[in-house]
Amino acid sequence: MITKKKIAALGIAVMLAAVSLAGCSGSNKGESSNKPSNSAPASESTSTPDSGNETAKLTGDFEIQYFVGGYGDKWWKKVIADFQTANPELNIKESAGPKINDQNRPRWIGGNPPDFVYIDGPVLNDRQMVEDGQLEDLTDWLKDAKNIDGELITEILAQPAQQFDGKVYNIPLVLNSWGVFWNKALFQDKGWAEPTDFPSFLAVSDKIKADGITPFIHTGKYPYYINGSILFPAIVTANNNDFTILQDMAANKVEAFESPAVLAALNKIVALRDKGFIDKASIQINHTDSQMLFLQNKDAFIPNGLWLPNEMAKDVPEGFDFGFIPSVTQEAGGKVVANTSTATVAIAKNGKNKEAAKAFLQFIFSKEQASQWAELSGAPSNIKGDISSSNAPSFVKDAAKYLTDPNTIVIPTITYNADVDKAMMDATDALTINTITPEEWVKRVTDVVKKVSK
Repeated sequence: MITKKKIAALGIAVMLAAVSLAGCSGSNKGESSNKPSNSAPASESTSTPDSGNETAKLTGDFEIQYFVGGYGDKWWKKVIADFQTANPELNIKESAGPKINDQNRPRWIGGNPPDFVYIDGPVLNDRQMVEDGQLEDLTDWLKDAKNIDGELITEILAQPAQQFDGKVYNIPLVLNSWGVFWNKALFQDKGWAEPTDFPSFLAVSDKIKADGITPFIHTGKYPYYINGSILFPAIVTANNNDFTILQDMAANKVEAFESPAVLAALNKIVALRDKGFIDKASIQINHTDSQMLFLQNKDAFIPNGLWLPNEMAKDVPEGFDFGFIPSVTQEAGGKVVANTSTATVAIAKNGKNKEAAKAFLQFIFSKEQASQWAELSGAPSNIKGDISSSNAPSFVKDAAKYLTDPNTIVIPTITYNADVDKAMMDATDALTINTITPEEWVKRVTDVVKKVSK
């Protein structure tokens, strides 16, 4: 506002133990004082930054596109100002705002994009941008690229860059875990037990419902929230904690969607529906409306990403205390499943100032900038660093405990074909209101998978 397939081999279980705080969200909320630039692409820099500790003199125009969502734009303002100070002869232009992806879409299609892009929010899909030839191939550059502190960028990433047919086009800047939130203060006041698995989630939801509060609300207009937080972890649980089934789904393998694990996961959503736990308002509301009802304690649980508290900071009531668990769909005694996602940054293939864009990459992937992101956005970055003594919010530290537990199953970020992803979201919405069955969910989605695979 959601296939870094190499992640398992790099010990992702330690990722948030070593992550400083930063943030990004796929939500639609956010304001920016910068109006999007409609100017032609920047003139190319005449100098080349080296990949070590120093950045050569940069000149010319350099345009940065970034979506303003749940994590705000304070970090972007600060890092761009810092980069401008370090490169006074560079003319930096900002294309930013909550609607910037829509506004700049004609430029990307027309081959006239900004030089640098933050891939987050609606419209932008990294896999689609790669398939459309819009992003620069960074494979060779990234092998030896160092940040401004002289550290190899590849060595300080908590989650490595996704590969598309063996090539790298974008680098993860922000790390998020999907999961389920609740108000710890409300639970303590009501004497409700915090959930640790699916049976305890159902049990406490029965008590919540009996107390006159709806147990669960989701963002019906953006069903990737419920898919990311509930459905995908449930599929992994039902697949003996093996997340490669999701990677097979991302590879458009029909047999993966037809697996018994998918039906088992869908039936957990059916259980929530049939028990009357899902707020009937969910199907027609967006993320902010559902989040407001949650913050008003009208609904006890909400599936969301770690950006939620920061996105709603102005509306959080006094005394509200965010509880968080990455998954509630595991059976009693089963392992927690954390479905991660990232927001990435990339250089436009048709950008005019690629050298400035590479220098900016070297600048932002530093521990100093990770620390600033922690302060200004309040969610994890993808840059390794110790958060134990940081000012991280308690819910982020809760997430870190799960993500650093060797018993947690951490799903690497997986990007689905855009049409297939939409089909899954639409089908999940239909399932929550009982207009289709789990079997019909599978049929709907596999029909699209077969179509896009031709």
